[in-house]
Amino acid sequence: MAEQKLRLEDLLKGVELTEEKEDRIDSVAIIGAGVMGQGIAQTLAASGLDVLIVEKNDELLEQAKARLSDSMDREIARWAMTKSEKKSIIGRLKWTKDIHDIKDYRLVIEAVDEDLHLKRMIFKQLDEIANKDAIFISNTSTLSLTKIAEVTGRADKIIGLHFLNPVPKVPVVEVVRAVETSDETSKLIKTFATRIGKTPVEVYEYPGFVTTRAIVPLLNEAMHILMEGIATAEGIDTAMKLGYNFPMGPLEMADSMGLDEVLAWMESLWQSLGEPRYRACPLLRKLVREKKLGKKTGEGFYKYNGDKKAQ
Repeated sequence: MAEQKLRLEDLLKGVELTEEKEDRIDSVAIIGAGVMGQGIAQTLAASGLDVLIVEKNDELLEQAKARLSDSMDREIARWAMTKSEKKSIIGRLKWTKDIHDIKDYRLVIEAVDEDLHLKRMIFKQLDEIANKDAIFISNTSTLSLTKIAEVTGRADKIIGLHFLNPVPKVPVVEVVRAVETSDETSKLIKTFATRIGKTPVEVYEYPGFVTTRAIVPLLNEAMHILMEGIATAEGIDTAMKLGYNFPMGPLEMADSMGLDEVLAWMESLWQSLGEPRYRACPLLRKLVREKKLGKKTGEGFYKYNGDKKAQ
C-alpha cells in the first residue's frame, strides 16, 4: 500500500512538472527595436530566452544592432559584463523586418512609441497573424490597455508589462491588467517576470500607473526650476542626489529616458487627467523641437559622449 502511494505521488509530481514545462516560455517576439525594445531583448536573452526582434526596415534594424552592441561594450569596459556574456546574448537574438515571423511565438511584447493609434494598429495586425493562444504584452507607460485590447479577439490575453529604462538594470516591472485580462494570463506573466529577474508589482489600469505618474511631476518641476534660473542643471541634480539619496538627478534621469518619451508621457497624462502638474515645461518642448532628446542623441539637458556626460 505504501509502495502504491509512493508511485501515485511520483506520478502526480510528473504531471506537475509537465504542466510547469508547458507553461514555461522559452522564446519571445518583440515589436520595436528602440531603446526599450533593445533593453527588453537584452534582459530576456541574458535570462536564457531566444528573442525575435521586429523592426520596420533594414536601416532601423542595423541601427538597433549597433546601439545594443555598443551599449554592451560599455558595460564590458566597466567590468559589468564579460565578452562571453555579450556573445551569449547576441547569439540568442534574431532580427527581422517581417512581422509575420511572430506567428509561432506564444508571447509577443510590443515596445513601440507611446502612440495609441499606432499600438492599436499593431495589436490588430498581431491578432490576425499570431497563434490563437498567444499572449500580447504592451510596454505602455500611460495608455489604456483596454482600448488597445478592444481591437483584438483575445482581450483576456492582453496585459501590460511596464519596464523602466535601463531595462537590464532596473529590478522592478509593473504588471498592468486590462479590464478583461484573465487570471491565468496574469499569473503566467508574473511568473515570467520573476524568471527574467524582475520583481512584478501589479497595478490597476490608470493613466501613468505608479512609476510614471509619480516621477513625471518631479521631472517637470526640476525643468521649471532650471528654466526659472534658480540653479544650474548640475546644481539641481546634485541637490536631489545628495539631499534625497537619488542615484541620478531628475534632469539626467529625463535625458536617460529620452526627452521625447518624457514629453509624450506628460502630454498623455495632461490630456487624460487635466491636472496642471502634468503640463509639460516649455523648456522640455524646446529641447524636443531641437531634436536634443538626451543620451540617445548626445545632447539634452547635458551633452554626452556615449552614456557619459561630456566634460
